[in-house]
Amino acid sequence: MTTQPSTQQISAEQVAVEQQLVDTVVASFDKAEDPRLKELMQSLTRHLHNFLREVRLTEEEWNAAIEFLTAAGHITDDKRQEFVLLSDVFGASMQTIAMNNQAYKEATEATVFGPFFVADAPEIPIGGDIAGGANGQPCWVEGTVTDTEGRPVPGARIEVWEADEDGFYDVQYSDQRVAGRAHLNTDQDGKYAFWGLTPTPYPIPHDGPVGKMLEAVGRSPVRASHLHFMVTADGLRPLVTHIFVEGDPQIEIGDSVFGVKDSLIKKFETQHPGTPTPDGRDVNNQSWARTRFDIVLAPVLT
Repeated sequence: MTTQPSTQQISAEQVAVEQQLVDTVVASFDKAEDPRLKELMQSLTRHLHNFLREVRLTEEEWNAAIEFLTAAGHITDDKRQEFVLLSDVFGASMQTIAMNNQAYKEATEATVFGPFFVADAPEIPIGGDIAGGANGQPCWVEGTVTDTEGRPVPGARIEVWEADEDGFYDVQYSDQRVAGRAHLNTDQDGKYAFWGLTPTPYPIPHDGPVGKMLEAVGRSPVRASHLHFMVTADGLRPLVTHIFVEGDPQIEIGDSVFGVKDSLIKKFETQHPGTPTPDGRDVNNQSWARTRFDIVLAPVLT
């Protein structure tokens, strides 16, 4: 690795050369017709060059960064988004969510979207099963969707998706299965319920460049146990969130994408074999769990 000079060793002449380049690149965006695009590109340029100059990036390090981004592009496909993972592990996803989903009264908090959402998941009725044959402990999930004034939201669309007990989403398998995901709509009283699986911890995909980066810096790729929700309804702010499992040790160890919020940690109560299920479903004399997640949607603020 090339040894770079410290900031104190840089001459005034060198500083001027570097600053002139920054100014020139920033000015190159002056003619952008979209003022927001201009703002973004010029700010990005300043911050990027500030980073390069602060750490005195070497050419070898620059080449390593290009190789990393190239590898991220090569491993990305319609089922895996390495750049979303990269954003997640840097906390950029959560920061963007925090800025764009500001607290409003008692509205449910948002968290990361993740890389494994699939549009057009199958529809199930209230009380239906999203598992689709995936392995795991059956779990009854129920709740209501209301607005911040406490009024029920009928017809809200709820997308739900999760990994199986082995830590894999359906799209990570090669057999085109659809499992662990579905959508349903709330009833006239804003109620919903479905069968899923009790969430378990799992690592984000770590066989690619993001995983290698985490290994290099001594960070775990493991996510805390969670179940994904995306909730939409007319006139209300869309919500992307998870619920997490109370007592999961990974919450204390740390979620690899910084998605845990205290308000989203829910009690998943294990039911002994033979315990009657809420809808009379036969779970083959095995244990099952149940949880409640009441969702509060914020209004769309102008």
